[in-house]
Amino acid sequence: MSDWAPIAKEYDPLKAGSIDGTDEEPHDRAIWRAMLARYEPNKGVTGDPHLTLFVARLNLQTTEEKLKEVFSRYGDIRKIRLVRDLVTGFSKGYAFVEYKEERALLKAHRDANRLVIDQHEIFVDFELERTLKGWIPRRLGGGFGGKKESGQLRFGGRDRPFRKPINLPNMKNDFYGEGSSEKRNWSREGTRDWRTRDRDHERSRDKRWPERDRSWAWGDSERERDSKEERSRGRERKDRDR
Repeated sequence: MSDWAPIAKEYDPLKAGSIDGTDEEPHDRAIWRAMLARYEPNKGVTGDPHLTLFVARLNLQTTEEKLKEVFSRYGDIRKIRLVRDLVTGFSKGYAFVEYKEERALLKAHRDANRLVIDQHEIFVDFELERTLKGWIPRRLGGGFGGKKESGQLRFGGRDRPFRKPINLPNMKNDFYGEGSSEKRNWSREGTRDWRTRDRDHERSRDKRWPERDRSWAWGDSERERDSKEERSRGRERKDRDR
């Protein structure tokens, strides 16, 4: 617990898929893919990774000029790289902004997150591909965060930091009846009292049932007798009329 941190120091796909970093088995296929993936950062990317911000959840219509207009408020920009599809040339919805000074980087990281650009609330974080050891991108099953509530949920980043594991062994023992012997004896006596009370209730109910049966039987026999008398009287009247 001493080395616990809300933000990951080294990327582990299994830990990134766990809310508190304690999972031992992957809970979806994406984690398996990330664990089996072998990824190396793109060597064609230039610039200082420690002065670069990752900007995601962009409107697909947002351009480099719009990003430069917004992020230049925090300091001088050295380069903006809007990631586009190699075939269509359309934006993929995320970009990288490199600043000239660390002060501007920290200010943009603090103030630009959840900023609305072109009707989209953006997400801003430090670049992790070249700075976090063992990084696996989202397209290979890795990544951090995300708004998806089922399937590929990831923790350990700014959007969804790790929750500190809760270790309560004493409460667990008491919950499963593994506490002191006095508690166990008390619980057993309590169950025994309930059982005897239920058994007495059933016996008293069984005693009342025969009385009800006799009353119903008596009522039925009396109705039959009355109906027989009425039928005999009706026959006598018919004989008289004849």
